[in-house]
Order: sequence, then structure tokens, then C-alpha cells
Amino acid sequence: MPQFSYTAIDSVGVVTSGALSAVNQEGAVADLKARGFFPTDVTESHGSRAPVVTLKSGFSSAGSSGQRRGSFALRLPFLRPVKPRELMLFTRQLSTLLRAGMPLLRGLETLARHERNAEFRQIIDALSVHIRSGGTLSEGLAQHPRVFDWLYVSMIKAGEAGGLLDAVLDRQARFLEKSQQLRGKVKAAMVYPAVVMTVAMVILAGLLVFVVPQFKKIFADLLKGAPLPPLTQAVLTASDLVRNHYPVVLGSLIVAWIGFKLFQRSPGGRRFIDGLVVKLPIFGDLILKSLVARFTRTLGTLLSSGVAILPSLLITRDTCGNARVAGAIGFVHDRVKAGEPVARSLESTQVLPPMVTSMIDVGEHTGQLPAMLGKIADLYDEEVDNAVAGLSSLIEPVLILLLAGVVGTIVIALFLPIVRIVQLLT
Repeated sequence: MPQFSYTAIDSVGVVTSGALSAVNQEGAVADLKARGFFPTDVTESHGSRAPVVTLKSGFSSAGSSGQRRGSFALRLPFLRPVKPRELMLFTRQLSTLLRAGMPLLRGLETLARHERNAEFRQIIDALSVHIRSGGTLSEGLAQHPRVFDWLYVSMIKAGEAGGLLDAVLDRQARFLEKSQQLRGKVKAAMVYPAVVMTVAMVILAGLLVFVVPQFKKIFADLLKGAPLPPLTQAVLTASDLVRNHYPVVLGSLIVAWIGFKLFQRSPGGRRFIDGLVVKLPIFGDLILKSLVARFTRTLGTLLSSGVAILPSLLITRDTCGNARVAGAIGFVHDRVKAGEPVARSLESTQVLPPMVTSMIDVGEHTGQLPAMLGKIADLYDEEVDNAVAGLSSLIEPVLILLLAGVVGTIVIALFLPIVRIVQLLT
């Protein structure tokens, strides 16, 4: 059986060279792909089998420039190697290049040359190598699940099958842009309350640690052991706990936080918390609207890209970001699989607003479900904008009152004994 020398790259950019036996060159390429490698060079050799050598220098094969680029990227499992904005720009630029008539391989090589993120550049190089060896773009993307999720890969696969890769990339870029805008709006609504609550906690800690103990000494000297009002005693006890037993307080907070995270990661706990957040008095409506926008935009984008309804529902379920909504979508998937319409199945879950199910029902009856889902997403994006504006004007006075209430309670607790002292002195 002929021997073939090869040079290949794995999914993280490590170059490997060696030799293998195969019937022909196509068989050697197929064998390497089956092992998880992306062959860059496969040639028949007539010598003895060469040992396999793995180059662990951290360099990646740059298919676009023919030279290696040195980059020692720090890979931590809890960090994303590519930021959402970088992925959005990559998708938009690749779509633009394909629409301009540039071949896919050359487009990837062009983007790799101009990519500043070293690890993302390695990934794009690996995609170029995979395309050059005869693979499809969706297969190459699937090799990097930390960067390209199931939703992204499924849309690209549908675009390849329909011969509309440039249009699907454009649609995916718009989807990522909308998702970024929505995520930014929700985060912006949460920043101000988080800052105010942090300041409130710092002020409260400062009062309990530095101010309250001074009053405690005054009370001990002037009241001569007389009983303190219950509110004052409660504040003094809290001050003593924070000041003298802070390891216990910190330890309790850490244990409570770990317990909360473990509960949140459990299936039942996540469903409970995700169901609770959409019922919060101030933020629940905003969160629900953002979930509706994300659900409808994801499903509409998938259907517009040519993905069938059942796989689209599964992908949407896994990417919606809320266990309660995900459970409803899974239920809808099972009912649609049994032949029931989407709107009727979704209405029976009573998770999404009735207007959403009504509009979906209209879309199904008119045969314009993807377009209707897009309209719903645009509508709820606008609703999120209005909700953020409303919260910005509502949260400020509420938090100011809350902060004033906390500080005022401590001040009242400290001045109640002073009244008693004045009475004793007179």
C-alpha cells in the first residue's frame, strides 16, 4: 500500500507532520479528516514510514500568507476566545466579500491577514485549511464550538445547501448586530442600579464600622447601663458583627453565594430562578420583552435561512437563555412534531404574551411566519427601548429613597438614645 507524507493542522492550530498508508491520495485525506486533522499537504512518498512529529511551538499554519505567525494565546476554559463584536465584524466582512464576488477561500485568507486577535486569526487560518482540503465552511465552523455556536453553524449549513451563503452570512450578521444592541440595552438598564446599590453597601459598611462604634461608647458612658431602644440595639449588634466578626460574615456570604450558584445550576433551581426573574416588579417586564425579542428573532432568522421548523425550534430552545422559555419551546417542538401548529402549541404554554401568539398565528395562516417573527422581534426591540427609558426615570428616585431609608434608619437608631440622655441630664 502506498505511503503518503502529510502536513496537517488540528482544530486549535497545532501543526503535525508525518506519514501514513492509504490506497490513494483521496483516501489519505479522508483518513486524516477522520482523525480530526485538516491536511494542508499530502504527497506520495517511497521511503520508510516517517515518525509522526508534533510541533508544539504554538504557531499556526497561515494558509493565506504561507508563513507561520507566532502567538501564544492564553486559553482559559471560562473565557471566550472571540468577543461577540469580533464575531459580528467577521461575519459582516465575510458576507461583504462574498457579495463582491470574492471566493470563500480567498475571503477567509484576506480576513485572517487583517485579524488582530491572535487566537481568532488561528481559527480563521484553520477554516482556510479546511476549505482548501475540500471541506465545507459549516464543517470547519463546527470544529470551534467556543466561537461558533449551534445556531451559527446551522444557519451556515442551510445557506450552503441552498447556495445562498452570502445572503445567510448577511442575515447572520444582522442577527448578531440586533442581539448585541438588545444585550447592550438590557445591560445599560442594570448598570445604574448596580452602581447605586454598591455605593449604598459601602456607605452602610462605613457607618457600621466607623461611626456606630463611637456612639456605642457614648451610650455606655452616659446611660450607665440603661436599656437601649430595640432599633438602636439592633444597629449596635449589626455593627459589632461586621466590625469584630467579619470573617464569619464574609464566610457566610461566600457560602450563601456558592449555594445559590449550585442551586441555579440544578435543573429545578434554574427553572425556578428563570421563572422568578420574569415576575420581578421592576425588571421582570424588561427581561420578558428581551426574551421575546430574542426568541422570535432567532427562530425567524433560522427559518429565513432555510432551516426546517423542528431543528429551528431545537436550536432556539438551546440558545434562548431562560429555562422557563426553553421548556415552553421544547413543549412546542414536541407538539409541532405531532402535527399541531406553532401558535396553538405556544399559546397553551402561557409563557409568552398573547399578542405574540396571535401574530405568530397570523404568520402561519398567511405563509409568512419568518417575516412575521421578524416584525415581532422589531416590535419588542422597540418595547425594550421604551422600557429602558422608563426604568431610567423610575429607578433613580426609587434607589435614592432606598438609600435614604437605610441611612435614615441608622441615624434614627443612633439619635433615639440621645433623647433619653438629654432627659436624664435635665
